[in-house]
Amino acid sequence: MLLADIGNTHFHIYDGHTINHLPHDEAIQRYKDKKLLYICVHHDTAQKIAKNTKWSNIGGKLSIQGEYSTMGIDRKALCLSKKNGVFVDAGSAITIDVVRHSIYQGGCILPGLQAYLQSFERISPALKTQLNPNVTLKRLPTTTKDAISYGIIASIKALISNLKYHEPLYFTGGDGAFLASFFKDSLYDETLIFKGILKGLKQHKKGKTR
Repeated sequence: MLLADIGNTHFHIYDGHTINHLPHDEAIQRYKDKKLLYICVHHDTAQKIAKNTKWSNIGGKLSIQGEYSTMGIDRKALCLSKKNGVFVDAGSAITIDVVRHSIYQGGCILPGLQAYLQSFERISPALKTQLNPNVTLKRLPTTTKDAISYGIIASIKALISNLKYHEPLYFTGGDGAFLASFFKDSLYDETLIFKGILKGLKQHKKGKTR
């Protein structure tokens, strides 16, 4: 069974072993004749693929106690993956969500790392730079590149740390492994959303058979 998490820029397709990351049009063409269960947060793509009878949108089957009406289906799936935890999905946006005893407590949304960098460039061309992945948070920077990198990473880390009490800390998403490296005892798992999808489908099926 193929599962797909369709984000704003890529399809993330899971075959039970590996995840294939593909741009929207390429994924639609490559998998159009295969059976696929998917969740989707990109409205235009959702409309484009709705007519494919081999593909099934299973977003309506996933729910978590405490969710709110406009909560993204990818966040629901992620929060379903574990009974307790702080969940950070670092992609085009960064979401931070808290779950205790399988009940959603709330969360927040930040720009993704690239969105942060683009915002500096809009302020001034002199601030156009790339993130320094080796920047240290142990001392103040003395270059513009490091100052921007420090400001982005330190602010994200501070917010995550503020939300983390005694729960495990989980990271996923394209920049998840990088952000996880700034925390002790954190776990990066790129399959968390798919684990949540499978768990949510199982709960939905169990509820229907009662």
